[in-house]
Amino acid sequence: MYDLDSIFGSNGELVKHIQGFQPRDGQLSMAQAIERAIEQHTHLVAEAGTGTGKTFAYLIPAILSGKKTIISTGTRNLQDQIFEKDFPLIREVLNVPVQGAVLKGRSNYLCLYRLDQAKMQISSFDKQTDAELREVERWSNQTKEGDIAEVTSVAEDSYVWQQVTSTADNCLGQECPMISECFPVLARKKAQEVDVLIVNHHLLCADWSLKDDGFGQLLPDAELIIVDEAHQLIDTASRFLGVSVSARQILSLIGDVSAEQLKLASDMPELIDLTHVISEDIREMRKVLPEPVIKGSWDELEQGTDFLQALDCLIERIEQLFKVLTKVAVRSKGLEACWKRSEDVLLRLKLFSNQDQHDWIQWFETYQRTFTFYRTPLDISKAFASFAFASDASWVFTSATLSVNNKFDFFSKRLGLEDAETGSWESPFDFVHQSLMYVPTGMPEPRDYHYTATMIEKIIPVLEASEGRAFILFTSHKALKEAANILLAETNFKLLVQGDLPKQQMLESFRRSERAVLLGTASFWEGVDVRGEALSCVIIDKLPFASPGDPVTKARLEYMAANGQSAFSDFQLPSAALTLKQGVGRLIRDVEDKGVLVLCDPRLSSKGYGKVFIKSLPAMPITQDVKDVKRFFHRINSQKLSDKKHVIKSA
Repeated sequence: MYDLDSIFGSNGELVKHIQGFQPRDGQLSMAQAIERAIEQHTHLVAEAGTGTGKTFAYLIPAILSGKKTIISTGTRNLQDQIFEKDFPLIREVLNVPVQGAVLKGRSNYLCLYRLDQAKMQISSFDKQTDAELREVERWSNQTKEGDIAEVTSVAEDSYVWQQVTSTADNCLGQECPMISECFPVLARKKAQEVDVLIVNHHLLCADWSLKDDGFGQLLPDAELIIVDEAHQLIDTASRFLGVSVSARQILSLIGDVSAEQLKLASDMPELIDLTHVISEDIREMRKVLPEPVIKGSWDELEQGTDFLQALDCLIERIEQLFKVLTKVAVRSKGLEACWKRSEDVLLRLKLFSNQDQHDWIQWFETYQRTFTFYRTPLDISKAFASFAFASDASWVFTSATLSVNNKFDFFSKRLGLEDAETGSWESPFDFVHQSLMYVPTGMPEPRDYHYTATMIEKIIPVLEASEGRAFILFTSHKALKEAANILLAETNFKLLVQGDLPKQQMLESFRRSERAVLLGTASFWEGVDVRGEALSCVIIDKLPFASPGDPVTKARLEYMAANGQSAFSDFQLPSAALTLKQGVGRLIRDVEDKGVLVLCDPRLSSKGYGKVFIKSLPAMPITQDVKDVKRFFHRINSQKLSDKKHVIKSA
């Protein structure tokens, strides 16, 4: 049996089997802490700086423990990376007969029943959807797992996927006539047989929140649960413990009612009449909601009598639909499912008309033609703690961004994990020599009308020194657009502006291009990995405090103030510090990387809380003189030139 030193050490199995593997003290120490948590049946909150190698640090002790393990990730990309790359590699290194599987949410799998239903409606589809449906049908005869990611010829956001995949709402569950061939069921069956199961946070939370999705418990009983990208878990868990109802959900319901009525309830034309009326009610509801695409608080809606009347009307129509479906539900499993769904939608809508919002945030989001209503819990700590501690399973929470000012309170308290062990392993990268932080002087306050224009004026010399090769990360789309216009007019850099291209295309273009500058907002602050000299500068316009105008943030701040808490120091400040750590983490991604971090916000030095941000970041030299930035890049370029000459001489 292996011990961890013989695996991670300088003469260990990883060095022997993986070309270029560099032993890291932090990686071994983290793995040992996880091993102790497993052996002692305790919980661990583990922060691992970029480059620590946290995936190996948790995979190896998990596999060696022989315990049934669930690994939950924040994204499907990381899910696939662990299963397709890291897990088989470690299994080979350790030479152990451990079995693993990936389990995704049901919408990632083909639903054969809905595919049959879609084929019956093919005359109502446009030419492109028709062609894509035929492509999916051909694939359905060959696939063994039904994972729609296998179909690369159909776009991820194609309308056809809505027609041929199921949701918790429209799945017939055990009553489905095609249950024996059901791909999600087969995937779940396989999941119960393996030693290591890799899921994402959405699936983990769906199981925890005990949503009735027609299958009973989604995940097998586990002895060890590892949550990677754990900083994302709180928001995901809050959404799953909350309640939502959307226009799309209701329109999907009435679409399925129409399809079932045509087949089995043609003697009840009132069903079709009701679907038409409800469809019109949805359009009317959208008209009384704010016109732009926005998030807003429920209070805004309740101030308008038109909205309250539209909501009452929609509830009344859904209630009529439920009553009519009650009469015909016995005719087919499809009609019965529609009946149950109509009751669920009705109960959800009635919740939103209820005046009691104690401990809940009610808010809405509008889109071009549709809308969604949300009811989100303000505090999930008790609910999560009771779930996590209900079994003997050990929990490990890991991410590069869990502590603020070297303390884990902000993360741990929000999940009820005050009794968990904590540990922090710094990045092995040499930030003192690999990086430089530049905080420009003479910046106005962030609310100043000229803030963005001044910021661009300050960073153009930095961009010239770095020869582009930069990310500029913004806290708002408005500032991004203003900056893009100024840079376009005053510089000749290749600008890649979020929204002009899909994210992955932008990143590929950035890696390939010379003098490229990428401008992005929230989605580029984390989960983006550009290694090497292609990214040599990360510029952040403002400290990323959540907008007080955001309905969820606003309600949370009011709730905390009413309960005697400091909303700023207990929520806004630590939340912004963690977000900043994510953004800064884009800069140094490898042991050879070098670069400059530019933090433009003057509050870093003018406000006392600026120290909290600085202390939460890796220790690196700080300057307020742009000449130091130019010298830094000059030194890098000189070293690069020297290395090239050395290579030529050696040849």
